[in-house]
Amino acid sequence: MQQEKRAPWWRDPAIFAAILALTVLVTHLLSRMFNDNNPFAVPMFILAVALISRLTSGYFWGIAASVLGVFFVNYMFSYPFWEFDFTITGYPLNFAVMLIVSVIISTLTTRVKKQEELRFEAEKEKMRADLLRSVSHDLRTPLASIMGACSTLRENRELPAADRDDLLREIGRDADWLQRVMENILSVTRFSGGGVELRKTDEVVEEIVASAIVKFRKSQSKLPISVEKPEEILLAPMDATLIEQVLINLLENVAVHAKTATLIRIRIAAEPGRVRVEVADDGVGVAPALLPHVFDGYSSLSDKGSPDGRRNMGIGLSVCRSIIRAHGGEMSAANNRTGGATFGFWLPVEEKTTNEQ
Repeated sequence: MQQEKRAPWWRDPAIFAAILALTVLVTHLLSRMFNDNNPFAVPMFILAVALISRLTSGYFWGIAASVLGVFFVNYMFSYPFWEFDFTITGYPLNFAVMLIVSVIISTLTTRVKKQEELRFEAEKEKMRADLLRSVSHDLRTPLASIMGACSTLRENRELPAADRDDLLREIGRDADWLQRVMENILSVTRFSGGGVELRKTDEVVEEIVASAIVKFRKSQSKLPISVEKPEEILLAPMDATLIEQVLINLLENVAVHAKTATLIRIRIAAEPGRVRVEVADDGVGVAPALLPHVFDGYSSLSDKGSPDGRRNMGIGLSVCRSIIRAHGGEMSAANNRTGGATFGFWLPVEEKTTNEQ
């Protein structure tokens, strides 16, 4: 398991100092506006405590902000100004309440962050467990097929040339499939380990789609593919190799799982702040009970699985979603009203990149 990158040591103190300084500045300006009668001082510093607790690690910085906030309010924003006075009527109760509220906010915010981290770790462990469960089923059939074909070739030296060619082609197909599965497994391991850094560059989306189609054609069926795209060139920041893998996986899912499909439609569209790519087919669609789980990492497009035992759709789509989320986007899946299913994803872009000349 990869270690998640630690934040630099100066990050938390810098956030702490910046938020407190900004709070003091804004509260001081409010005091000038209201002739030193500042009813906003206490809530402003409580807000500062909440922000510091949310953006820093552990309990220390939030509690430190709570204590300093009490002294700032007493020294700078309570009469007599610019000096400490703990004899003000009601001061002990008011500022004790402020300190308690601030500490509670700091503690609760830190606990929420801890729960989010634990949930994230649980999701990663679930992905690993799903992956192992899927692999244990998915690899048996193609390995058995390869071993059986090799044994037949060894034991039947006089096998007709046509039969030998069929067996060799079957070995090649199974080997190619196993290679793609292993690439998907490596991708899952990479993206579930944390600390992933993508090398993104602005790429022409249409060119990435075209490259994926060419590679898909080398090893898969000859289903017709139509591409719908806008007239303008769409650019999106991405790791081109990974996005290409996503598209190849989506095309392979149609070829393997979309029974009765006669056409694949790819749609590229510009949306506000993002670019969307969809891969649709006119096959049987996805069983409604399975649709919410297609990205879980072990589901299959049919209740009974593929006739040859290949159920790699779950792994592939789990990898796809991990890749797209690492880019800041999201994936979706839905059945079409006219039959078949549509799997799509969007990638965030700057507004200007969706209207390149």
